[in-house]
Amino acid sequence: MASRVREKIVNAAMDRFHALGFSACGVQEIVDKAGVPKGSFYNYFKAKELLAMEVLEIYSKSSRREILADRTVPPLQRLRDHFEFMAARYKEFGYSKGCLIGNIAAEASDNVPLVRQALAQSLAAWTAVVAAAIRDGQSDGSIAADLDAEGVARFMINSWEGAVVRMKIANSRQPLDDFFSFVFPLLVGAPGEPPPRKVSSKQASSSARPRLAKRKASGAPRG
Repeated sequence: MASRVREKIVNAAMDRFHALGFSACGVQEIVDKAGVPKGSFYNYFKAKELLAMEVLEIYSKSSRREILADRTVPPLQRLRDHFEFMAARYKEFGYSKGCLIGNIAAEASDNVPLVRQALAQSLAAWTAVVAAAIRDGQSDGSIAADLDAEGVARFMINSWEGAVVRMKIANSRQPLDDFFSFVFPLLVGAPGEPPPRKVSSKQASSSARPRLAKRKASGAPRG
């Protein structure tokens, strides 16, 4: 019975944090949604911040980041499948809710250091698995070898979270479609270029500048 009450509180918090945000959501909103007495909250959580940390962990695990590590699937397809899964999830939640991680990150202040730390860890872990998939693509030649995998992974996640913010405002999938249309072509190089080949890090560094200059001159998007 006790574990069931705790589960109700956690599930209610995920729903309320997603809909209202961390700061605007009080303990009363959470217990009302859970249908439990307010005193029950403090039997399991000493503070709302500790509950938020658990909610973030559950949300991150449910984002199916393991898709990115499935080496039975080509790397580019893994990346697309991962972001398409989240796009479908936002549709299920309602495009007006957006990403729980992004929502809480946008309002996390120095007054909630544990939440900020949990957010930083979640984003770092997400970046790491995206970067690993990119490196796999560079190894098999499907992703441009001269790209910095870590930097591109951060860029992809930053771009995704920005698209999700606009998705919330527009209450539409269109910003997510823009993400897919513009970000994924950057991974394979500019239109008209030959497929990327595997090169050493020294060769990649020396070739990056003229390649970028070529794209700038041709008006193609930068990688």
